[in-house]
Amino acid sequence: MSMKRTAVSVGVIGAAFLSVSAAGIGTAAAHGTVTNPVSRIAACYAEGPETPKSQICKDLVALSGTQPLYDWNEVNLANAAGNSRSLIADGKLCSAGRDKYKALDLPRADWPASAVTPGKVDFKFRVTAPHQGNQTIYITKQSWDPTKPLTWADLDTVPVAQVPTARTSDNGYYNFSGTLPQRTGRQLLYMVWQRTDSPEAFYSCSDIDFGKTAAAGTVSALAAQAPAAPSEEQFAAGQSKSTVAHHGHGGNAEEPAGRVVSANNAAVGGGSATGPLLLTGAAAIGVGWAGMVLRRRRVEAVRHDG
Repeated sequence: MSMKRTAVSVGVIGAAFLSVSAAGIGTAAAHGTVTNPVSRIAACYAEGPETPKSQICKDLVALSGTQPLYDWNEVNLANAAGNSRSLIADGKLCSAGRDKYKALDLPRADWPASAVTPGKVDFKFRVTAPHQGNQTIYITKQSWDPTKPLTWADLDTVPVAQVPTARTSDNGYYNFSGTLPQRTGRQLLYMVWQRTDSPEAFYSCSDIDFGKTAAAGTVSALAAQAPAAPSEEQFAAGQSKSTVAHHGHGGNAEEPAGRVVSANNAAVGGGSATGPLLLTGAAAIGVGWAGMVLRRRRVEAVRHDG
């Protein structure tokens, strides 16, 4: 085989290995939100992006359009790296400082709120790509005013829950418990999910209400506006309109839209060593072939000079 053909073969083989490697890289989708107590974005998505029921969800769509709701699993910062407090300004906690999700920061007392009581609470997080990391959930202080912008100082420094997350999930959910302190009236739960296999972090705001229950034979105002979590059918129905990307951070229109992983077939998320190992292997093979070509050239050059 001529040197030219050898070089072409090396290029073809290297490209093939890189192509195969790249095909196995990436996450299944981006990444999730709290569904119990249901987050603001999940509650409005459950109402229907095109036909919201509550006034606050109607106002969210009027301000930001329907796309943030179809991208319910993407309230994130790609490079948080444990610095959420310094990167996200006061008043922008629920949106993670992203203009796309700014309606989530509306300081209003009519966000649909889940009824809760002090003590144990069971959390559910709908995850579309599990990652290694830590989920920390904070509650607002008793003095918090829901009609004013949420600040970091409004959050109690002691989390109500703090749990590690894995690259696998329980049928599409992370399930864990926490403890709610004594509170009255409307409060808010703020979740920070910091990945440990990436600098990426995700955020979620869930409105809750303490102490309001329906009297016998009546329906309280809270019960009338209690938010519902989206069903699996709703998650699946909206996936074709999602712009969330496959490749870990989302929001990039140049990347393919993400898919919602079935709750009965939750995918393993990003951060796996598989992708880097495949690329490393492909690179090593390419280097090996290139070295062989160079050695053959030197041998032929010596023979020619002799």
